[in-house]
Amino acid sequence: MKKRTTRIITGAVIFAAALFVPDNPWWIRLTLFLAAYVAVGYKVIWKAVRGVVNGQVLDENFLMAVASIGAFFVGEYPEAVAVMLFYQIGEMFEDYAVGKSRKSITGLMDIRPDSANLKTETGIVEVSPSEVHPGDLIIVRPGEKVPLDGVVIEGISSLNTSALTGESLPREIGQGDEILSGCVNINGLLTVKVTKAFGESTVSKILDLVENSAAKKAKTENFITRFAAVYTPLVVGAAVILAVLPPLLIDGALWADWIYRALNFLVVSCPCALVISVPLSFFGGIGGASKIGVLVKGSNYLEAISKAEYMVMDKTGTLTQGVFHVEDIFAEDGYEKGEILRYAAMAESYSSHPISQSLQAAYGKEIDKSQINDVEEAAGRGVIAMVEGRRVAAGNRRLMTEEAGYDGPLPQHRGGTQVYVSVDGKYAGRILLADKIKEDSASAIKMLGDLGIKTVMLTGDSREAGEKAATELGIHQVYTGLLPADKVDIVENLLKEKHEKGKVVFVGDGINDAPVLARADIGVAMGGLGSDAAIEAADMVIMDDKPSKLASIIKISKKTMTVVYENIVFALGVKAAVLILSALGIVGLWAAVFADVGVSMIAVLNAMRCLNIKFAVQP
Repeated sequence: MKKRTTRIITGAVIFAAALFVPDNPWWIRLTLFLAAYVAVGYKVIWKAVRGVVNGQVLDENFLMAVASIGAFFVGEYPEAVAVMLFYQIGEMFEDYAVGKSRKSITGLMDIRPDSANLKTETGIVEVSPSEVHPGDLIIVRPGEKVPLDGVVIEGISSLNTSALTGESLPREIGQGDEILSGCVNINGLLTVKVTKAFGESTVSKILDLVENSAAKKAKTENFITRFAAVYTPLVVGAAVILAVLPPLLIDGALWADWIYRALNFLVVSCPCALVISVPLSFFGGIGGASKIGVLVKGSNYLEAISKAEYMVMDKTGTLTQGVFHVEDIFAEDGYEKGEILRYAAMAESYSSHPISQSLQAAYGKEIDKSQINDVEEAAGRGVIAMVEGRRVAAGNRRLMTEEAGYDGPLPQHRGGTQVYVSVDGKYAGRILLADKIKEDSASAIKMLGDLGIKTVMLTGDSREAGEKAATELGIHQVYTGLLPADKVDIVENLLKEKHEKGKVVFVGDGINDAPVLARADIGVAMGGLGSDAAIEAADMVIMDDKPSKLASIIKISKKTMTVVYENIVFALGVKAAVLILSALGIVGLWAAVFADVGVSMIAVLNAMRCLNIKFAVQP
């Protein structure tokens, strides 16, 4: 940037001096203009030559080189230098804008840890995070980045999670709490047991998303790329015709006059305003989303979510906290409450589902897994296992009837999640679990409704629990008692019902949500509680698990698309007008410079608004 600025200033000073030099002798003035031209334009000429050699002829460098050199040949020295000077100034501003936009995303690269403090038998050794394995112990000192995902086994501290979630409020953490890489330890010494290798850690996955997001272009970007590829050869051909045919066909037409008009035509026709500003708008939108803790895997998804018609959401862990607690136990057939809980906790001990974890937490004793075998997880229904030689099934109503061979009546209980338990095919009792709705879930549903989006909730939970949550939140439709395949079927139906340009968005967090996340037009995963499979299958990740971010990302998307369309209409409109005026000889190279460089700068400045979060998320 410093070198370019120096070249531009040097060229501008020489150019200004040349304007005041008298025409006689002519060669002094020409020499000054050539010196100014070389100072500001030699790189453009070199890029144009290199493009011709490499077969990439018709780009903006080629157009600028031909137009400015042609102006020298027809004697328009000041305009030849001015074309190149203002083009370079515009390029400098564009590079600055792109750099600022890129920084908003690559600022996330600061979360990459440089090292990890590995605890060994001989002491603490500083190693690369990639050398640490699951099960190893690491020390995280105050002020250090957390290098790997793990569980705190010793220490109390506060974490700065803003790099992951966009939230400035510190998170308190202590023994037994899960800790994610990329956070910053604020004030306490922590001993952490690593649970994931560096390549699978949160920070590694985020960096991978950031680095690959630019590869997935939006339809509008692809259109602009294809448009430029067809448009540039056409206007070059039109410029050649404009320069050659009139002098040959019209009596009295001067070659110099029509070549000058053709040069104007070439300068105006350069499509760089669109080629630069449209991707920059999307890049700014993705950067703005990252500032609020939403990672977008590509500009195609940012464009698609602006057309969201249905917002389909999982319940547990998405709209609710996913942290269950045992509210009551109902024992039957001579069993004690403690027995029901013990059988359920042991049967569920191999599952990582929030319900399973809550049962194990409620049981509170160490589980002897040698007493458990033949574990069979029935997706969306529960678990069947041999526990202490007895066949135990723990799950929902469907599991009791389909898997456990129990066909008797089952009691109902409104307001919670039921885990039914059978032993050796006989109903033994049920456990009532409660899950709290997230604080911002209701406001999220309201904001989505205000945006005209229909909300749908899918859950494997009971009809009573699902309908109660849907009523509390004000959700339009609710489907309960679903298996993963059922969720896919419902999304398939919604894809058929939606309008032609509408999109179906699915939001989930569990392993069993991966198929439907992949099937929906746009899949959004909860990154805090979400499983690796869900995050991998999703197109967007909400790092702090707040449903209200759904409305924010849609607003960012809509504002981004507004800016994109503004730039397209503005650039094409101005260029079309000046192209016609150039062909008629009404305007000269100065107007052509504005139609190219000026339009590009205005479009780029407009695109930079996408980086402004307040601009993007306000109503």
